[in-house]
Amino acid sequence: MEELEKVQRKLPNQEIDYFKIGKILLSRWYWIAGSVLIAWIISYAYLWYTPKTYATSGTLKIEEKKSEMSDLITVMTSPERGPSKIQSITSVLTSRNLILSAIRDLDYRISFYISGRVRTSESYPQKPLDITLIKFDSLNFYHDLITFKPINRQTFAISYKLNGKDMQNTGRYDGAVNVGATTFRIKYPGEIQSNTIFLFKFNIPEDLVGRVQGGLYAGETAKNSNIISVQETDSNPQFAADILNAILNEYLAFDRAQKAQSASQMIDFIDRQLDYLSSEVKGSENSIEKYKKKSRILDVASVSANSATKAAELESNKSLLKIQLIALDQLNTEITKEKNNVTLNFSLGNTTMPSLDALVSKLDNLIAERSSLLATYNTDSPPVQTVNQNIIQIKNAALNNIKQIRTGIEKNIQYLNDQLGAINATIEALPAAQREMVSLQRDFEINDKVYSFLSEKKLEAQISRAGILPGATIIEPAQPHFNAVSPDEHSIRRTAVILGLAAGLGLIILIRVINPYIYDKETIESVTSIPILGVIRKYPGEIDESSKQILAISKPKSIFAESVRSVRTNLSFLSSEKANKVICITSEVAGEGKSFVAVNLSSTLSLIDKKVILIGADLRRSRLHKTFHAANDIGLTNYLAHQADIADIILNSGQPNLDFIVSGPVPPNPSELLHSSRMKVLIDELKLKYDIVMIDTAPVGLVSDAIPLIRISDINVFVIRSGKSKFYAATVPQRLAHEYHLDNTVIVLNAFEEDLLHSRYYTTKFTGESTGSRYYYYSDYSGYEGSGYYIDDEKKRWWNWKRWLK
Repeated sequence: MEELEKVQRKLPNQEIDYFKIGKILLSRWYWIAGSVLIAWIISYAYLWYTPKTYATSGTLKIEEKKSEMSDLITVMTSPERGPSKIQSITSVLTSRNLILSAIRDLDYRISFYISGRVRTSESYPQKPLDITLIKFDSLNFYHDLITFKPINRQTFAISYKLNGKDMQNTGRYDGAVNVGATTFRIKYPGEIQSNTIFLFKFNIPEDLVGRVQGGLYAGETAKNSNIISVQETDSNPQFAADILNAILNEYLAFDRAQKAQSASQMIDFIDRQLDYLSSEVKGSENSIEKYKKKSRILDVASVSANSATKAAELESNKSLLKIQLIALDQLNTEITKEKNNVTLNFSLGNTTMPSLDALVSKLDNLIAERSSLLATYNTDSPPVQTVNQNIIQIKNAALNNIKQIRTGIEKNIQYLNDQLGAINATIEALPAAQREMVSLQRDFEINDKVYSFLSEKKLEAQISRAGILPGATIIEPAQPHFNAVSPDEHSIRRTAVILGLAAGLGLIILIRVINPYIYDKETIESVTSIPILGVIRKYPGEIDESSKQILAISKPKSIFAESVRSVRTNLSFLSSEKANKVICITSEVAGEGKSFVAVNLSSTLSLIDKKVILIGADLRRSRLHKTFHAANDIGLTNYLAHQADIADIILNSGQPNLDFIVSGPVPPNPSELLHSSRMKVLIDELKLKYDIVMIDTAPVGLVSDAIPLIRISDINVFVIRSGKSKFYAATVPQRLAHEYHLDNTVIVLNAFEEDLLHSRYYTTKFTGESTGSRYYYYSDYSGYEGSGYYIDDEKKRWWNWKRWLK
């Protein structure tokens, strides 16, 4: 056996081929297209079945007017600013009470729905049925949906669930219908199709609060601005616009009511005083008239008149001061009891301190701010604690101010009492009749003057309340928008395309990752340094047991035949200095095509005037006799067992220069027979008669029968089948070469068919860096089908379906 050049082989250099990566991905473009199509269909179904959501928005401008005194007090009493006024307003806008008031402004009592094939949609604001409630208890009524279906001009059918049972009733138009504890009447709606189905349900405002709050959002349009944007999201665009406008209007009414509360409190206070003084004035007037008639007094003297006038003026001022004390006491009580609003906008005349009004106004704002914060925070949170501290400071300042004012008023009352003492002494000197008349006249003038003063203050308060405007303005009311904001069709379809592409590409990558088989020569070159002798293309048809397998002879112009010739050429250069060569063909496991390769290599070698003999040395499962339609009664087994001579076992194939030896009957000890010296004698004798001795052995991965033949062969061809052999198979020949010190082993890739999906995305570069390695020129003949040199049929394409029917 001739030894090949002993060298230290290295793995060839391989570089990433980006163009090949693109080809791999495009090789299964229909997977990607199918994934995109499936994702698009799923997105279409999702958009079809998912209810659409619509959004509308309105803009509210906040008017902020503050006095200089209020700003001064704010700076003095609130060194740390709390949450902004905008946050308080947004809390009010989204509060439950305001939303309930807004819902009451709408026609909320009955909701109507239209039943469709896919989903049920609300018909608001249209009302397909005219329903009148006869008996409706807001605490006990039927909450679920009621289905209406017309029957004829007089009757209709309704169905509903009651206590978990399906109920069906037939009613008459304009007649009372009872559903649970609710009674209603339905008017004849006119001609409608008999297959039309309407649904309706009864509501109370609380039923719609969750729906409104779930889609309501309020916030600043820009940081530190006084413009608030309010947005409502709902499945019905008209309902979203109507409820949002109702919320904005309710806020304006709420804000105006809060600002008018001060004037309302003052009017209530004056009314209580006027009720009392009205009876006093009338009583004084009646007393004067009765006294005049009784005493027959027509007029009083000038002295008594002057005294009476002065006394009446002093008493009037004293009464006004007492009323002011009452107002201060009431204000003091309201501040002490921590009412929700402590404003009492009552003028205190000359004793008024301007800071008191500002303090009370600041206290009102802080109490309102605390109420807004408690809707979000608990009582122990820092923002609430900060506001509480400010409230305490303002309260202390206001109470001290009230105390000072009260002291001043009491001093004025004491002064007036001193003045009245002197005048009363003058009156006491008058005659009894005149003195009594002066007293009655003085009481009347006092009550009349006080009554007139209070009436004037009441009118001022009413005028002030009528002129109060809300502290906000609706800049842009909500309008219904019929373009859905959710689901976003463009975004979902775009996402579907992206996911479809990702799924298709991911499927390609997944299939490649889980693939355990070898498909191309680059994969073999990446795991072993054993050189590849050549690539044999896939047999273009079903492989049977006849001689049709020898396509290299039957179709010499086919790509398959040319690939076999390429292997034959490289095989001829191995051990070229030897006149006779022993070639051993093996593989890792059965089914990798070693016998097929042996037959075709033998046939092509015989065509170049090489005398070839093919030995079926797989004594366990040889099929060589079936290929040549020969009997398997006498063969290699008989010779090795001394039951036949060489001449008895050599058979002619019918092809010039090609003989063969079948395996013969399966022996009980095939491995021992192949290890015998008689096998070596047989090969030595055949080398004298033939140029090529081709041995088809058993798979080395399953049995050890081939080992003695491998060790005595000049060339060992290890067959790897594309799509059949696993990655481990490529390492077997190198292990054999290393274990048995062989340097005559080569690899043949069999049944290769270009399949980019499983091809390696590396390209082998045969450069000087791999000096010491042996490589052979060969081609896998990919892309040469249309070159005109071969008779192979064109590839069948999936779109050319007529060719598949032939």
